[in-house]
Amino acid sequence: VGMRGLSVDYVGVLDGTEEDRQGWRELLGAIRDSDVKLAVLSNEPEGPGAERVKADAAWYGVENVFLSGETGVEKPDPQAFEGAADQLGLSPKECVLVDDAIENVHGAVQIGMIGVFYQVFDRAAVEIRGLLGLDEAV
Repeated sequence: VGMRGLSVDYVGVLDGTEEDRQGWRELLGAIRDSDVKLAVLSNEPEGPGAERVKADAAWYGVENVFLSGETGVEKPDPQAFEGAADQLGLSPKECVLVDDAIENVHGAVQIGMIGVFYQVFDRAAVEIRGLLGLDEAV
């Protein structure tokens, strides 16, 4: 099955150093250009934090934002991952999840997603490109 969706956690992943943020912005742009659907999936409650996540997601060019404060389901609940895939019009088996919390990665893998445990941007970027079949030059 070709991977057609990528869900990325916010806190601890997309909110890193300026250098990491630029790296993510380029990577996500390349992924979007390859027709893979993007989403931010965060256990963010409603409030100022949620607004920041949405504004930042827009800066990254990600239209789909799923926040537990709005959906009522928190990672690693399988419904959080299934709901995000569903909203993208995909099955979990077509999706990759990137998260810095290992329990969330396990939760996603249990319903058939591919999980990428996020620690260092460069390493994760290589793995994501490989999973999505993107050229290294991107």
